[in-house]
Amino acid sequence: MPRISKETAPQAESAEGFEGRYGEVGGYTVGFESYGAEADLAPLFQGLPDDRCQSPHWGYVLKGKLVYRYADGEDVITAGQAFFARPGHNAWLAAGTELVKFSPTDTLEPTLQVTRENLAGLLD
Repeated sequence: MPRISKETAPQAESAEGFEGRYGEVGGYTVGFESYGAEADLAPLFQGLPDDRCQSPHWGYVLKGKLVYRYADGEDVITAGQAFFARPGHNAWLAAGTELVKFSPTDTLEPTLQVTRENLAGLLD
């Protein structure tokens, strides 16, 4: 049976106030993410359609608070809650938030290409 854990996830990414570990299982990217500082991810999605993430996500918030913002409202997810985020969202995370997220790799990868470019531009 395919499986992954935070410790065995092969890809690590970090930035100030953020740490993530990622790997793929059955066509889904599994992310183990920790936010040590408040994070508004909207600037990372600039350049995508409607300047919003175009990948759906399923997940579970272990600690903290996550807010998905859509053109027609927002979803607030707190510790102990599972979630589904439909395409067309931005995200805000409270400091201290930890979550596990599942995203279809084929729809996530084009979004990640844009967010990596935007992050590099913000760090310059």
